Order: sequence, then structure tokens, then C-alpha cells
Amino acid sequence: MSSTAHPAIDLSFRSYRDIGAPNRHDFVQLVLPVYGQLQLDIDGRQGKVDAQRGVVIAASTWHAQHSQVTNHSIILDVGAAAVARGGWQRLLEGPYTAIGPGARKLIEYLGLMAQQQALTPAVIHGWTPLLLDTLLLPGPQARSRLAALMVRVQAQPGLPWSTASMARFANLSISRLHALFREEMDTSPHAWLQQQRIARACDLLATSDASIAEIALATGFSEQSALTRAMRDSIDATPAAYRRQSRETPSKTQ
Repeated sequence: MSSTAHPAIDLSFRSYRDIGAPNRHDFVQLVLPVYGQLQLDIDGRQGKVDAQRGVVIAASTWHAQHSQVTNHSIILDVGAAAVARGGWQRLLEGPYTAIGPGARKLIEYLGLMAQQQALTPAVIHGWTPLLLDTLLLPGPQARSRLAALMVRVQAQPGLPWSTASMARFANLSISRLHALFREEMDTSPHAWLQQQRIARACDLLATSDASIAEIALATGFSEQSALTRAMRDSIDATPAAYRRQSRETPSKTQ
């Protein structure tokens, strides 16, 4: 049977065992094994996917899958609008597609994040465009690399990030990184990084009992006074005042 309207792109992880009843849906489905293998029947055509080969199942196509080994796969459900914008027609002709080294690394990364229960909507949103680029295009696009970089920095803003190290991570020149941040975020890489560090520091001040000096070091500031200056300039509050206010506010609303 067919499903109802589906979001543009939705990512999930699934495992399969015994063969089930054939089904179909009104969106394209991309199956990329993290490990193990699957046997598929797509409109009567038998095939297999594993670490080196994925499959794109066209909308409204009857299909079924099963496996006799332990398996885990990334499942991307892609709506019609997203399919129309990308190079999906080339993949749909397969329907099986090779998983190159770049895509394999990203699949393994997402699988690791899922095991650590760290596959948040932000991670999915940031890394999915890069994954699709590695499958659909000769090379990842600059904006996809920027999205992946931003998710990575937001996950650990306390690492010794600099404009140069962010540019290296995204495989961009420093000037191109600056241009993309201006186009996409209307700010500079350094200013954006500073805001991520302040946001993480504020979260820790409100939710942890760590000292202000410890929080400063954990969020990428050289010392407590550097965090104090940054917060005063950004939100007009010192770390101590922010912590005090954040802990007084809930009690007043109870």
C-alpha cells in the first residue's frame, strides 16, 4: 500500500530479518548498508546490497527485503521535490549503485553516531547533504561541506578550532570559507565560532556545577576572564550573573 505525504528527506536506521510482504510508497528510498547485507526483490528483480553497493528504490515500486545475517542500514526516504532537484534520475536507472570510499566513510560515521545515541536532528540535517553529494555528484559541494563543518563544531565547540582549521575540515580555502559564512550566516567564521562557544558555556552554566574556570576551558576559552569578556560583549552578562539568573528564573515560575 502507499503512504501519505512524506518530508523532503528523512533519515533512519533499520535492520531486517525474515522476508516480509511486498510494499511500496510514494517517495524514493535509498538503502545504504552500514554493515551486513540484504537480499532484495524489486519488481521481481533479485539483488543484493552490502558495504560496497546500495540501492535506490523508485516511488510506487513494489519491493521486499530480508537477510540471514546481522545487518544495519541507513534508510533515506526522499520526497518528489528533492528527487526533482538532484541527480537522482541517474541513480534510479540502476537501481543498484556503488558506494565509493567517501560515501563509505560518511555512512560509517553516521552509524557510529547512531550507536552513541548522538544522531540528533542537527547531525542528520548537517551531514545528509554531504552524503548525497558523495553519491550523486563528482565531489561534495561547498555548502554541503559547510553544513557538515557547522554540525561538527556545534558538537564540540571547545576543541582548538580556528578559521584555518575549520577551512581544512571543510576542504575549503580560508577566503571561500569567509565568503560562504557571509552568504549563509551573514557573519564571519570567527564570530560564529565565538557564539557557539558562548552558547555551550551558557548551557553548562545553567545545567552543571562545574566552576566557571572549568567551563571556560571546556568551551574553548583560554581562561575565565576571556569567557567573562566574551559573554559581557555578547549578552551583557557575566558568567556568574548568568548562572545566578538561570537558576533563579525556574523557581520564580513554579
